[in-house]
Amino acid sequence: MATRGRNEDISNLDVVERFESYEDYLDSQLTATDMGYLEDEEMARQLVELGYRGLGDTLRREVSTDFTDIGGEELKKLFYIIFNFYMYLFAGQIQKDFESRKKILLERTSQKHLIPKQLSSVDKDFSKFPFLQALADREELVRTGKLTTIIFIRDFNSKGQEISGYIDLAHRMRIEDFAPIFEQRKRLLPKAADLSFYNWETQLSTSNSTPHYQVIADSAQGLLFKNKRDRKVVNVNPETDPGDNTTRIEIETKEYTQVVLYDHSTRRRL
Repeated sequence: MATRGRNEDISNLDVVERFESYEDYLDSQLTATDMGYLEDEEMARQLVELGYRGLGDTLRREVSTDFTDIGGEELKKLFYIIFNFYMYLFAGQIQKDFESRKKILLERTSQKHLIPKQLSSVDKDFSKFPFLQALADREELVRTGKLTTIIFIRDFNSKGQEISGYIDLAHRMRIEDFAPIFEQRKRLLPKAADLSFYNWETQLSTSNSTPHYQVIADSAQGLLFKNKRDRKVVNVNPETDPGDNTTRIEIETKEYTQVVLYDHSTRRRL
């Protein structure tokens, strides 16, 4: 006990010699962050003196300081600062937790991107099916967003009715399982929910924008599709140029009455 008391005396003497005033000593116990947050210098000193803040055990004045020495308004202000200070510490912990969770999420997302998604067309022979081969050639590019393809199909439905329409291949691949199509258990046909659909017997006509294309149906140039990523317009009129970054390819096949592909490449990943 005597040794501890002697050490404390030496420590106190060192403080007295290093600082010109008790206020300077209190200021030394505060960090720039503390002052930036608390703003009020006098209240910050009182926090240190009362033991609420500081870099170690605070050396007390000769005259004891307690709450009875503080006026009513100052006391309210002091409690307000203490409350805000602890809220500041709490907010800092929340920020750390957020950054930690964000880091984990980014790592998981990166890992998912590193794992290639199984393609529905893998290990299948389409040598006798030109249209399915064309779909297989584009599947990975479309699924990864490097290419958007609009497919025009004209053929007959299960009721023997002639139908035609324009399909956003990327959209259909996201909402529909293409395995049965590549396994030839199901045919890819336009639907009323696609970009454009027409039933030649019932005269049903529909058009719908998709996440990738906006339908422009009332244009003087005929039916147009505007890509929502690069704002380029795809013109499906066979008598005109299909537009920037777009290639028109007609597939010769016995699978359908008519098939035309409009491949549109964008500079950025979808």
